[in-house]
Amino acid sequence: MKPGHDAPVPARARKGRGAIGNPANRYDSQTTVTVDDGWGSADDRDASKVNAHPEDDDPPRLATTLTRDASRTIIARNTSPDVPFDRSINPYRGCEHGCIYCFARPSHAYLGLSPGLDFETKLLFKPDAAQLLRQELSRKAYRCNVMAMGTNTDPYQPVERELKITRSILQVLAEFNHPVGIVTKNHLITRDIDILAPMAKRQLAEVFVSVTTLDRHLANVMEPRASTPARRIAAIRQLSEAGIPTGVMTAPMIPAINDHEMELILEACAAAGATRAGYTVLRLPLEIGPLFEEWLREHFPGRAEHVLSLVRQTRGGKLYDSDWGQRMTGTGPYAELLRTRFALAAKKFAFNRFRYTLDTTQFRVPPAASGSSPDRQLSLL
Repeated sequence: MKPGHDAPVPARARKGRGAIGNPANRYDSQTTVTVDDGWGSADDRDASKVNAHPEDDDPPRLATTLTRDASRTIIARNTSPDVPFDRSINPYRGCEHGCIYCFARPSHAYLGLSPGLDFETKLLFKPDAAQLLRQELSRKAYRCNVMAMGTNTDPYQPVERELKITRSILQVLAEFNHPVGIVTKNHLITRDIDILAPMAKRQLAEVFVSVTTLDRHLANVMEPRASTPARRIAAIRQLSEAGIPTGVMTAPMIPAINDHEMELILEACAAAGATRAGYTVLRLPLEIGPLFEEWLREHFPGRAEHVLSLVRQTRGGKLYDSDWGQRMTGTGPYAELLRTRFALAAKKFAFNRFRYTLDTTQFRVPPAASGSSPDRQLSLL
């Protein structure tokens, strides 16, 4: 073996994927490291490959795999004091959008998978979601409150185009007159305007579209399989024109990466019809910190240290601070400046002048579903 050939081989970016590597999750007792053993390495290429195209050296593409999720419930409950909902539905675990900053990445560790490339390539889907939801909503003890979708992984990620699980969930919610709030970064949501528009007329639906940048190149490396920025703004326009209350989330704002675009994003989305807006500062809990730093040094090596320094300034000198009330917007001078900029821009572009309130009083169990729950069957005996 030649000297140095047993050194670890650095991971490289893969086309169409956000994470650079696929590190072990925090529950794994063992880790693996790829090393160059000298066979077929870049240094030993034969003369016939000297003039090969650079892309020939790219890591192989990773296919997306789907596994059936055998969960017996579909509604997840939340008690976090700084999150404005107490229940949500996630049709998928993992997300093919591949957003490097996604705070849901660490949840893949619970499945024994990596929050890195596994999170965006090894997806779990819930084919029985609509049936499970109908059963849960039909229970005698169920009390209606706004259902959130898109709070963990995106309900409109690419596989939804074929699987249509999110659409089936919306059909059930419409059937029960159950209010829903959706966050997405995919134009695919416009497919379901036929369901969402009638619900919105009855104050049962609102949508937030996440727009993090107007720069298509940045979006391509930061969130590679999400809709392009132009398509997201087009979705805001279509949803608004259909009478669906639509807002924009400039989330997350990443220091020295996309934060300079905040006002431009808000202006473009206001012109498209968005009436509400929000933002968050980059969050790097658990495995996301190392994943983000690896991505940063791959795509922005010249400013990596500056970005990380600014991130630490928003988290009391650390990469992340999980304190309630601070984890979304951070603390310190930089975070305060971002907060001020957002407030001024929101005022300038007439955002958040009123709060659209979803109506929970219309909820009802339709006759066709009243016999689908054991609780309901017992109540008839």
